Amino acid sequence: MSHKSLLIVATIIASIIIVGFVLSVPHTRDIPAELSSEDATPRVSPVTVRDSFKKGMHTITGSIEVPDACTTVSAQAMLTGDASSTESILVDISTSEDSGICLERTTLRHFSTTIAAPAKLPVTATVNGMQATTTVL
Repeated sequence: MSHKSLLIVATIIASIIIVGFVLSVPHTRDIPAELSSEDATPRVSPVTVRDSFKKGMHTITGSIEVPDACTTVSAQAMLTGDASSTESILVDISTSEDSGICLERTTLRHFSTTIAAPAKLPVTATVNGMQATTTVL
């Protein structure tokens, strides 16, 4: 082969490589825009609780799914309502994420709290101040 034909073949191969690279690299317009924190609606995990009543004390145990194994869960029970409305027990659950390195895999975390209250009161739950779907066993 002559130098001229080698140069033409090399130019064609280089052109194919450059065009393939340009077409395969994602462009900024192809990447979906992430939701800002204002637009995102936080998801509240459902809460499962078990209420055990003995000698005027409710022992409320339960579980909630958290985003990773490093997330800690704490719970506090309180009475809600007043003389004109039905009383209930509100379980206020707080979760806090650890800033350490952690495998992001949903994990079931358990909690327990006690409160002195009358028998047969309904139990509801909030997670970080937001109402949660509560299943009482």
